[in-house]
Amino acid sequence: MNGSGMNDPANPHRGETALVLGGVKHVLRPSFAALTAAEEELGPLFALVERAGAGQLRLGEMIALFWHCRKRRDDLARDAFAEAVCAEGLAACTAPLRALLVQILRGKA
Repeated sequence: MNGSGMNDPANPHRGETALVLGGVKHVLRPSFAALTAAEEELGPLFALVERAGAGQLRLGEMIALFWHCRKRRDDLARDAFAEAVCAEGLAACTAPLRALLVQILRGKA
């Protein structure tokens, strides 16, 4: 199986969440390195959270945040990852996006 594999559980105590794309689980972890990389690409994270709260988050921004927060780096190209997110649909991305945004605001417990 490609991707992170279905047997790699997300650890909510580390702020992790799972995004399932085409039956493949991608564990997302908002580490400092991941969030700073996302911020370099997307601008300030607080502004990103504000846009999301106002319903103004763009698809490309969501995909970039997911991309940078992937726990495991594999051979999946970013374009293929983006296409898989689009194929899965926004409804499948809502819970993982919400979990990441909460972690950005709240930080680690």
